[in-house]
Formats: sequence, C-alpha cells, structure tokens
Amino acid sequence: MRKLVIGTRESKLAVNQAEWVMNALKDAGIENEFALKYVSTKGDQVLDVALSKVGGTGVFSSDIEALLDGEAIDFAVHSLKDLPVHLDDQFVLASIPTREDARDAFISRDGTKLKDLPKGSVIGTSSPRRAAQLKAIRPDLKTDWIRGPIDIRLEQLKAGKYDAIILAVAGLNRLGFQETITEYLPISTFVPAFGQGALAIQCRKEDLELYTILRKINDDSAEKATITERALVRLLDEDDKAPIGVYAKIENDKITLHTSVSSIDGQKTLFEVTTGEDPLEVAKKAAAKLIELGANQLIETAKEEL
Repeated sequence: MRKLVIGTRESKLAVNQAEWVMNALKDAGIENEFALKYVSTKGDQVLDVALSKVGGTGVFSSDIEALLDGEAIDFAVHSLKDLPVHLDDQFVLASIPTREDARDAFISRDGTKLKDLPKGSVIGTSSPRRAAQLKAIRPDLKTDWIRGPIDIRLEQLKAGKYDAIILAVAGLNRLGFQETITEYLPISTFVPAFGQGALAIQCRKEDLELYTILRKINDDSAEKATITERALVRLLDEDDKAPIGVYAKIENDKITLHTSVSSIDGQKTLFEVTTGEDPLEVAKKAAAKLIELGANQLIETAKEEL
C-alpha cells in the first residue's frame, strides 16, 4: 500500500494541523502509512520585517509547492489563508476539512478589553486588515508589526513589548491557548481574512487516487464558504495585499457573505452583506456593490501605501 508523505511548515501550529489531517484520514478508514516532511518557507525564515515587505503572495506556500511538484511529498496541508487566490494549474485543493472558528481574538497583557485600553496603547499585528479595522474603532491606539509563531507572539506580549495583540481564534484553539483570549472580535466590524480558520489540503491534479482519498474528509459547507471568499478576493485584489475582510457562512445551503474594504488608516471602511446560493454569483454581487461604493480606489491607494 502506498506511503503518503505530507508536507507542512515546521511551526507548532502547522504540525498540529498536519497531524490533525492525518488522524482525520485514519478515522475515515484510510489505512495508508503516513509520514510528515517539515518545510521552512520564506515567510518563516524572514521575521525581521513586516510580512507585507517579505514578498508577494505564496511566501508560506511556494516552497512546499516546489516539493509537491518534484514529488518529494504527496500532499500538503496549509492554512487556507496562506495560499494565493490563484493556484498553479498542476495543483488542486482536494479537501477543505471542517472549519475552525474564523473570528479574530483580542488578547491584552492584563485582561483589559479593547474599549478600555488607555490612549496610545500599542497593539501588535502583522495584518494591514486588522490594523485598519482596529484604527477604525480606536484611532487613538498605535499598531506595530509582530511576526513569528503564536507561542512566540504570546511571549512577546507577556514580556511587555505590546499592550495587546490580535490573533486568529482558530490557531489559539488548535494549540490550546483559548484561556489567553480577552475577547472575541465580532465579524460585523472585524471581518476575517478569506479562508481564516480553514485548512486546505493540496495535491497534484493528476493524482486521482490521492484526490479520492483526500475527499473523504472534505466538508461541503466549509468548501462552499471558502470558494465564495476566494472568489471575492480574486475579483477585488488578485495580489491579496489590501485590507480586505471576507467571511461566508452557510445555513441551509444559503450563503451569507460579510465583506469589508478599508483604507490603511482605518478612516474609511466599506461594509457589505450579500446573500445567495451560488458562490460565484454571490461573490460577483458583493464585488459589484463594493466597487460601486468606491472599493477600487481604496484598494489601489492601500496597495500603494503598503
């Protein structure tokens, strides 16, 4: 029986996610032997500058895809939000498993909530989206970029480098750091990044045997939601650099798509909620409305500033 080699980044979170996928496949009745191959990506290696300065899209995935292309690994487990919105034609997203909580978490050093932080407090975030959404609500706060694995960021917070940080709830849940969360930020104002909380299992398109195996742990609702989110970002900003939030929720086959587009300084934010049943049609409808409201200008200006 074929041995399956899984490619993953080497952070604790990435390894946790790859092991979760491996165990989910075993629970689904897959009897193949598995092995993990750890990859240090460009995004993991360059930690002394803001992520927006490291390079284009794919800084956390291109090195893994090179191994997939060379058949050094059979499939890869990614955080979906780390993947570019356009994939190389030789690869396919074979499975989107059950999605974790997609919200952002606010974590302060002393348990103070966001609304109660003193003026001038410093918030650590490497995301232009999070920084813009934060400034829209608390323009009197400062933001500073923060890089590295979740546990390192929490240590930096505890050491006093920041007064608070913002992280994805999903990663905190997967690593057992739920108790560090001061408050969950509402999707209505802190719309997450596309794919946040979702895993993406990627394999070579021609590997039909493996594709069939990986589909066994696909979650139809998570897949439908993330297809909608990725389509929206492709329509607005193929480079995936601007402060765009997008989150789709599926209930009874109906899609509710929350979107936001912000200026870098947070002084202007466009919000839109769109509903429908077809992922691409919902994305097109939301994009058209946002463009009508001036999203293109906000996006282009934001990209120039970044």
